[in-house]
Amino acid sequence: MGARDLILERFPSLSPTMQQAARFVVDHPNDVVIASMRTLAERAGAQPATFVRLAQQLGYAGWPELKSAFADDLGLNSNRYGQRAKGLAERGHDAALVGEMFTAQHRNLDATQAQSALSMREAAKVLKRAKAVHVAGFRASFPVAYSLHYGLRLFRNSVALIDGQAGSLEFQLRAIDKSDAVVVISFAPYSRESLQVLEAARGAGARVIAFTDSSASPLALGADVAVLFSVDSPSFFPSVAAGVAATEALLEILVAESGANVAEAIERAEQQLFDSGAYLPPPAKRHPVKS
Repeated sequence: MGARDLILERFPSLSPTMQQAARFVVDHPNDVVIASMRTLAERAGAQPATFVRLAQQLGYAGWPELKSAFADDLGLNSNRYGQRAKGLAERGHDAALVGEMFTAQHRNLDATQAQSALSMREAAKVLKRAKAVHVAGFRASFPVAYSLHYGLRLFRNSVALIDGQAGSLEFQLRAIDKSDAVVVISFAPYSRESLQVLEAARGAGARVIAFTDSSASPLALGADVAVLFSVDSPSFFPSVAAGVAATEALLEILVAESGANVAEAIERAEQQLFDSGAYLPPPAKRHPVKS
């Protein structure tokens, strides 16, 4: 039984003071994982000691153990990169390595298509209605975010990349408006910045699209639309290939459903890239020399 289910089962037997803390914990699982106990207590209007007593009454040694149980519920306590790398290093020159990777990628793509085909169309509807789009992804999720941002910019000007460069995350988050859509991308272990973006978007009243790895992830739980992609990999690091594929499918839907105006915008953008020298022109065709 997960920590949340255990609290719900024991809730009637808790004291009123402990019920107040328990109710906050159940309603804010993301905060339980990322915030300090003191911060949670202040937000719940309870004493920090109440959270310790709650954990002990549930059978945990203390608050850190209950917090870890919530992390387990969200899929955050999986094997770490270093542990997986050690297992990989023991295999040495295993001839099966490359084949395993491509087999895993095929499975990831199939699983992502099966679980997110409908949600990608829902995401497209949200993006088309938005006044502006903000795209965020940090660390390993950044390539997925940049891929989506770059594709959108080819036919839409009102797109911003939230990357937090030079400590500008707070500044970038202030630009989010209630008429906007925010796409936030992360997979376990989830980056703290991605949750900051999610919270800022919810606070601004914007619609949120999460590209993430599980329906139980903190991003999926807080989003209006969750596009799930598989990250399984035989290597030490999760794979982002299916995440990139999902963004490409979303771009495909947007262009197909938007008609000739978007096609013309892409054509103009492409021509500007050639005219500016950003894209190299194709080599001139050589005509055969007549003898």
